[in-house]
Amino acid sequence: MQTLTAGTPAPDVSLLDQDGNSVSLKELKGQKVLFYFYPKAMTPGCTVQAQGLRDIKAELEAHNVIVLGASIDPVKRLGKFIERDSLNFTLLSDEDHSAAEAFGVWGEKKFMGKVYDGLHRISFLINEEGVIEHVFNKFKTKTHHEVVLDYLNQA
Repeated sequence: MQTLTAGTPAPDVSLLDQDGNSVSLKELKGQKVLFYFYPKAMTPGCTVQAQGLRDIKAELEAHNVIVLGASIDPVKRLGKFIERDSLNFTLLSDEDHSAAEAFGVWGEKKFMGKVYDGLHRISFLINEEGVIEHVFNKFKTKTHHEVVLDYLNQA
């Protein structure tokens, strides 16, 4: 697994959002994007992570940052996740894990003695020019939003 690093142009991926509309990173140039990958909607860790980002939306907007969450869940499940947890940002369906592979976050995982390929929980801050500014790969789900905000406040 070769995860993309800061300074690398972000791949121009296009994915369907929770409403079935296509969202392309290329269309979002001019604003910062927190593009975060999470393993599965409505699981405990992913829920805590999403709620943290939901709760700091105003602070993120003050830094001109929009949030896009991507998982391998189908579109229908994403809509349920947004509704259930009152999420105020876009979720994207990467069922074929093409975006995850492009960003280098699809690879070997180990859980309870089993080895399998899966989505790694990594976030990318993409700048206004479409270049990866920062990679967040060391955080706990419950403090992910704080780590992101700390970085933005120091930048």
